Formats: sequence, C-alpha cells, structure tokens
Amino acid sequence: MQTCYLDNNATTPLAPEVVATIRDAAEHAYANPSSVHRLGQQVRQKLELARQHVAQLLGAEPREITFTSGGTEANNLALRGLIEPELWHRAMNGDADEAAAPAVMTLPVEHSAVRDPAKHLARHGAVLRFSEVDGDGRVSPASIAATLDELLQGDGAMRTVVVSVQWANNETGVLQPVAEIGEAIAAKREVLREAGVARPRVFFHIDATQAVGKVPVDVHAAQADLLTCSAHKLHGPKGSGALYVRRLVKLAAQQLGGSQERERRPGTENTIGILALGKAAELAKAHLANAAACDVIRTRRDRFERTICERIPTAVVNSAGAPRLANTASIAFPGVEAEAVLLGLSERGVCASAGAACSSGSLEPSPILMAMHMDEPTAHGTVRFSLSRYTTDADIDYALEVVPAVVERLMKVLPTG
Repeated sequence: MQTCYLDNNATTPLAPEVVATIRDAAEHAYANPSSVHRLGQQVRQKLELARQHVAQLLGAEPREITFTSGGTEANNLALRGLIEPELWHRAMNGDADEAAAPAVMTLPVEHSAVRDPAKHLARHGAVLRFSEVDGDGRVSPASIAATLDELLQGDGAMRTVVVSVQWANNETGVLQPVAEIGEAIAAKREVLREAGVARPRVFFHIDATQAVGKVPVDVHAAQADLLTCSAHKLHGPKGSGALYVRRLVKLAAQQLGGSQERERRPGTENTIGILALGKAAELAKAHLANAAACDVIRTRRDRFERTICERIPTAVVNSAGAPRLANTASIAFPGVEAEAVLLGLSERGVCASAGAACSSGSLEPSPILMAMHMDEPTAHGTVRFSLSRYTTDADIDYALEVVPAVVERLMKVLPTG
C-alpha cells in the first residue's frame, strides 16, 4: 500500500542527517557531560554546540537555552516556574487577597500543554483570564492590553502576570500577531515603571512548538521572555525540546536533584536527544533561509486545498483568510465525521488527523475549533492535513485521489445528522 504522510503537525519524520547524528551519539557520545575527564568534556562540547544551534535558530544567546524533554515540559516550566513561587509565598503568609494574586492570561485556542498548567495554577490560587479570539482563532493585541489593564489596576500593579500565547496553532496553523502582542506587553511594563513600579513582573511566554522550523523566529523581535520549542516538530526525535529564558528571568525548577541546565532542569542530560535537536535546528535554519524551498510547501498546500474544494463543493478551509503556517490545511467536511474520514484515509495509506494528536480518541469536538465559534457539525467534520519539506507532489497527487473518494463515499453511506 502506498503511504502518504500528511500528519506532520503531530510529529515529523526524522531527517536523515538527524538519524546519522543519533547513531554517532549513541556510539561515541556516551560519557556523562558533567564528568571532568576528557571523554566527558568532549561530550560537553558537543552538547554546547547543539545549544548554540538552537539559540541561532531562535535568535537567542546559548546561555538562554534550557534543554527539556519536549514542548510540554517546557511550557510547564515556563508557567509554573514563574507562578508557583508566588503561590507558595502567599500560602505561607496566609495571603488571600485576590487583587495581588499572580495571574496567567492565555487564549482558549491554546494547546492543552498550556491550558492544563494554567488551570492547575488557577486551582491553587492564581487568577486565570482567557482573551477571546475571532472566528479565525486570532487574538487582537488590543484585547491583550485591555485584559492586562484589568489585571494590573490598583494593588494588582505589583502582581506577577504571565501572558502565554501560541505562535502557530497546532490544529489550524493560524499565526498569532506575537510581535504586536510583545509590543503591547512592553508598553504596559513601561507604564508601570512610570507609575513607580521599578521592576514590573509582567512576562510574555510564547509556545512556539509549531512555529519553530516553519517560520522565522526571533525572540527579540517578538519581545519574548520565554519561548518553547520541541525537536519532533522539526524533524528531530521525540523526548527532546528547549525553553528560551531571557537573561535575568528566574524560574523555579519543577524537579530537584542536580545543578544541570543552570539549575532549571536538573538531571543528567539526554545527550542523544539534545545533539539530535541541535542538528535538527541547524537544518531548520538552513531550510528557512531557502525561500524557494519554503514556497514549494505553500504551493503544494494551496493546490491541495483548492482541488479538494473543487471536488467536494461542501468542503470549507478553516481560517483560509488568516495568516497561517504554509504547511497546514484544516478542512471541514460538513455531513461526515472526521473520525470516519480518518479511518477511511488510513485504509488507503493516507495519514492525517482530526486535531491534536494527544487528544485523539475523544468524541468531543475540538475545544480549539469551538473557541473559534464554529458549529459542532463543522467541528466534528474537520480534518487536519499537515505537510513537511519532505512532502512531494506525488504525495499530494495521491491524497487528491483518496480524500474525495473517501468523503464522497461517507456522504452516501454514513452521513451525520
């Protein structure tokens, strides 16, 4: 059976160069990078070179990169590392004044790796605010600024606030205006300084797990204080990721028992995974510098969407008019269930998804699509197709044969409603 892999937002295949790096690291980079002997220090040098490659991809300094086990851990470290010390201090001092409680502001279209830690913090005393998004799933910087105004009034001027925004949505590919949001947050910090708050504790965290490697990322242009990325979204291995932490931002470690990663993430480093992430970052930076190669992905995605809509007149491309990742096509097939479509596609070798891979198996409509004010039948019929730089024209041609056939058959034999 021919295989056509169009589920790259769930995970990407390993780049051949990354496979070679993993093999070499497994055979030769086995020493502990914290050891003082020559072999250990050779591994340390390779690890720091990987840190440099990740930093270059993000426009950061190497010392600002903390290696993690992936995007979920990095998001938890960012949010909980900033907020939990405040909650502990308030609990020890019996402070129940909500006006000064630390706060998390995020969006209802965030990945569960941000939504769930934010809700966890709220259960333990933090204030949680969601800024509404429009029908495309985008938030306006003005909305962020307005919510900040609300949180920072009066005694709240001294509170810790973390604004967490996903750069690129994992289901729709929609890009948030992170640079403008960063400007709005920086402006609010300046207002606080002018009002006498010497060091405003308003932080901007970007979950860039889906963006890194697909669009140019510059932490300074975005005015990010923290930023998350994951190796397996850019042709690296699962189990390896990184968190950018701007200098002077202090985080409480989420585990104890060592001084690795500037005491933010103790434990012996996953050397193989880190070296593979470094190689994946190096390859991603070269890919993004090749405008023609990036345009090819968009051209293939656009051809796929256009042809699907021609062959299935009821199909709708979600957020088609919004800025999106060039690789992502979120298409609704009203009248059929996405799960049935996916099974039909899988039987013919086409791999796609109905939403976040970690939420597969749920019968509930995607909370991201529902937050975009989408009706349930449309949300239930939405399928995500996501390409990579390894997707070929032949893959698209085959998918264009299979997808209409599967959807048309389901409309006849298993329509919803």
